[in-house]
Amino acid sequence: MQFPPALATAIASTIEAATGQPFHVSTAQPVGGGCIHEAWRLDDGQRSFFVKTGTTIAATSFDAEADGLNALRATGTVRVPKVGAGGTALAGSAVSMGTAAVDHAFLILEYLELRSLDRTGGAALGDALARLHRESGEAADATYGWPRDNFIGGTPQSNQSQRTWAGFFSAERLRPQLALASANGMERGLRDQGEQIAARLSALFLDYRPLPSLLHGDLWSGNAAQLEDGTPVIFDPAVYRGDREADIAMAELFGGFPESFYAAYRAAWPLDPGYETRKTLYNLYHVLNHFNLFGAGYLGQARRMIAQLNAELR
Repeated sequence: MQFPPALATAIASTIEAATGQPFHVSTAQPVGGGCIHEAWRLDDGQRSFFVKTGTTIAATSFDAEADGLNALRATGTVRVPKVGAGGTALAGSAVSMGTAAVDHAFLILEYLELRSLDRTGGAALGDALARLHRESGEAADATYGWPRDNFIGGTPQSNQSQRTWAGFFSAERLRPQLALASANGMERGLRDQGEQIAARLSALFLDYRPLPSLLHGDLWSGNAAQLEDGTPVIFDPAVYRGDREADIAMAELFGGFPESFYAAYRAAWPLDPGYETRKTLYNLYHVLNHFNLFGAGYLGQARRMIAQLNAELR
């Protein structure tokens, strides 16, 4: 895979403008792991940057990602890649590829040498995540949501604020995914069962009122790693303020985290009674999103979760 020379020139100019130091791309190596945008390591022989690229349609997604990374980094609780140089989201412009003009967007991040979480790194991440979740905003502004919309994978994620967590999760999480699933082929009867959950889910929160914690929002094992010294790092967020258990639930959905991660989190901040039922609700959002992104392979799992939740709510 060849990195377009004109795009390299545009990115180098952006780095120079942001850092005040010359930068010329000497090598561009593709970095695996993503399924939405292309990712690269760009070097000039002295410095390295991690760069995501896409068409200009991706610019909104990159802006949202930068916003989320900056919000997480501002808490001082957990390591995230620095955005660009000087904390600015850096987006690209039109570049020429041969005879055709192709619009590109790009996001420049700090390059970090990452490795999989081990037992020590997992424990450190569990403790750091508990501290992140205690960042719940001012009591006078205790709403759920986020000042801007963002993305969960490739799906737009609405974050309009709500005073109640049940109201937020119903209106901003479950119902949009059900509507999209219906458009993607989910049978009407199953959508109706999902809508029954959305209408009644406040019953799950009669005695449980979570703080509006700052969440990573897309916490699966592919979005967490560690540095050589064991410092945990999280990235690719979909931030908002919500129930901290939503992050833990997703971390359990696909697995891949060391057991030390879960143990350290629970030691720092034990989960509340009723979590197992709420976990199913929170992960239904992600399973529906996977159905909407990747197809019918997730429909059976969604059907089982919907049936379980409706049984709990009878």
